[in-house]
Amino acid sequence: MGKRGYHHGNLRQALVDAALALIEQKGPTGFTLSEAAKQAGVTPAAVYRHFAGREDLIAEAARQGYAIFADVMQYAYDKGQPSALAAFEATGRAYLAFARKYPGHYIAMFESGISVNHSPELAAVSARARGVQERAAAELSQHIPPGKRPPPTMVSAHIWALSHGVVELFARNSPGTQSPFPPEALLESGIGIYLRGLGLLPPDT
Repeated sequence: MGKRGYHHGNLRQALVDAALALIEQKGPTGFTLSEAAKQAGVTPAAVYRHFAGREDLIAEAARQGYAIFADVMQYAYDKGQPSALAAFEATGRAYLAFARKYPGHYIAMFESGISVNHSPELAAVSARARGVQERAAAELSQHIPPGKRPPPTMVSAHIWALSHGVVELFARNSPGTQSPFPPEALLESGIGIYLRGLGLLPPDT
């Protein structure tokens, strides 16, 4: 691809796309801005018209990832309605689906070390993604007296952590960590055990 310098039609997005590809190949710290510029077909100097450095570039990749993630979570939640349990479980499965379909974004979001408070825009969109699952958790606990309900933010955080663990250990083909069960089955059973422990689901009969 020839150099186009500052005349690239959509340089900012081209650099993000290049970074996403490099993140998938080499990890979030395994590439330089010069490599991203080369892959985008522009000069390294052109990068600084849009990003202060590699961290800003990865943060933008993460922001775009969170925007997609929030939409995926919202779609899963809506599809699970009107059942509060189905909506909640759907958001967990959506986490796995997102990690599989958007590995570059996923790594930028959760494995790059970029704080969600890197920018107000990143903080806002990550909060939107978390808010979907927190709302699902709140609806799931409506049958419990207010004083005894577990905080929705805690329930959401626990399920988020469980989902992340299943992705990292069993859904991304890490060496030596193949599971005898499908990741979706592991997550569903784990969510069920957790929710029953909190009293959000009746015990198995």
